[in-house]
Order: sequence, then structure tokens, then C-alpha cells
Amino acid sequence: MTGERHPRLVVSEYAEHYNRHRPHRSLGQRAPDRLTDPEPPIARNHTRTSRHDRLGGLIHEYSQVA
Repeated sequence: MTGERHPRLVVSEYAEHYNRHRPHRSLGQRAPDRLTDPEPPIARNHTRTSRHDRLGGLIHEYSQVA
């Protein structure tokens, strides 16, 4: 059985993902907390990416690897 702590953790984790990592189409594929960053580069055919799972794999965050 879960208490109040678990839903708070889940909401906190999702809010961080939404505001810092999730690309928003209307914001030029940037997250709300990263509006001053330049637009992300367009991925090419052989672009390497890395994946970071959050919330036990329910959310995936991807980033380009140099």
C-alpha cells in the first residue's frame, strides 16, 4: 500500500520532466525551463542518442551523444 509520499514523488518527477526535458512543439522543441537555450539541432541518419528512463521506465528522455 502506498501513502502520500509516493504520489507526491510521481508528480514531482513528472513535473521536472515536463518543465526541463520534454520538447514542446510551440516552444521550438525546447522545454519551458530552457527557453533561453538555442533550438536543438536536427538529428541526422547516424546521430547517436542516449536514453534515460524515469519513473521506472514510464518516461524516456533522449539526448544526442557527441
